[in-house]
Amino acid sequence: MNQSPAFRVLIADDDKAMRESLAELLDAAEWNTAAVARADYVADELTRFQPDVILSDVRMPGMSGLELLGNLGADAPPVVLISAHGDIPMAVQAMQDGAYSFIEKPYDPRRLLTVLRHAAEQRRMAADTARLRARLARLSGLDRILLGQTDDIRALRTDVMDLTDTDAAALLLGETGTGKELVARALHDLGPHGAGPFVALNCAALPADRFEAEMFGRADGPRGHLAAAEGGTLFLDEVCACPMDLQAKLLRALETREFTPLGQSTPVPARFRLVSASNEDPDAAVAAGRFRADLLYRINTVVLSLPTLRQRRDDLPLLFDHFAAEYARIYEVAPPERTQDDTTALMAHDWPGNVRELRHVAERRVLAARRGRGSVAEAIRADQGISDVPDTLREAVAAFERELVARAIRSHQGRMDAVAEALGIGRRTLNEKVVKLGLDKEALL
Repeated sequence: MNQSPAFRVLIADDDKAMRESLAELLDAAEWNTAAVARADYVADELTRFQPDVILSDVRMPGMSGLELLGNLGADAPPVVLISAHGDIPMAVQAMQDGAYSFIEKPYDPRRLLTVLRHAAEQRRMAADTARLRARLARLSGLDRILLGQTDDIRALRTDVMDLTDTDAAALLLGETGTGKELVARALHDLGPHGAGPFVALNCAALPADRFEAEMFGRADGPRGHLAAAEGGTLFLDEVCACPMDLQAKLLRALETREFTPLGQSTPVPARFRLVSASNEDPDAAVAAGRFRADLLYRINTVVLSLPTLRQRRDDLPLLFDHFAAEYARIYEVAPPERTQDDTTALMAHDWPGNVRELRHVAERRVLAARRGRGSVAEAIRADQGISDVPDTLREAVAAFERELVARAIRSHQGRMDAVAEALGIGRRTLNEKVVKLGLDKEALL
């Protein structure tokens, strides 16, 4: 007995007796069936009946089964063709045109049911996978992270989702502030290593004399970033800033999947996914002799280019409103109304800092709105002047603390122990301040 009684099949055959015979066979096997006498009617039934598989005769008045196959879109259910006039060339052509299978009349009922069941199961599995990906995207906040409706950002979201089932090395290219680390985190969260750690290292921020120890660790000291990323993802931001003399060692670690900490004789395994990022053209760095070509080939299995705000200006109002709502929630105020002048200011600015700059502008606009003043144009200006100073000393101190703690959280990618150390306070004190100041770490990142 069919283990999936909810499977749905649409029969297209001009022979009434054959339609009824097929429907009777499938009804007995607990399928839901619908039947039409012409292939021309299939399109209307797809929306109404939503079949898992189409069973179509080949030779029919008007549109033939082969023509039906060619007219169906990429998202259509699989098609099984059946014909009393079939021959090998026709079957080969049908398979080349995308048919799931080809069956000759008179048919073996058991084989027909098996083929249809396999086709329907494949359709269901594909639909389940699509639903799972959509759910994962919602859970990971991918739509929130890569917010926007322009073609560039839609394509980027699709590319990220297409990489959810692979651990291939990825290289993210884009200007400062376009969200490369956010994309890296999304690749990690949705990928096969999502349960492991996400370890971020800004290669441009590390002094050359500390780089090797930070990357590979010491035998008698703390472990390095490669070891910390075991079973997870290692994110190398500004990878082209990696010191030239250490690139060979990094390349060897990636190729052999092992590395040797400083002062240690035995290697340790290097099992992690590598995601790299750069705000400069890596090919230009190779041409200038600052980056090894063989290392570039190792890290650029997949390349994703992140669009600038200048390339997606139509998303500016949507992004600004989103960030303003986030900060309004953090500061416990109503989001400021965006006026036509505000929109004009958003569209006129060049946004050299990209999404990061827009986020900060939205925060400054919300802070000004708390005092019943301000505009987007004023928030864009680097020097806000006395107009943005709070009215009372208590408000000024709270705003200063909030900005200081928020910046530290961003600078240290949410690593709260590092934030506490940078601020010179204890972890418990930091936790209390985060609560008191109404800061949302996830929103800040």
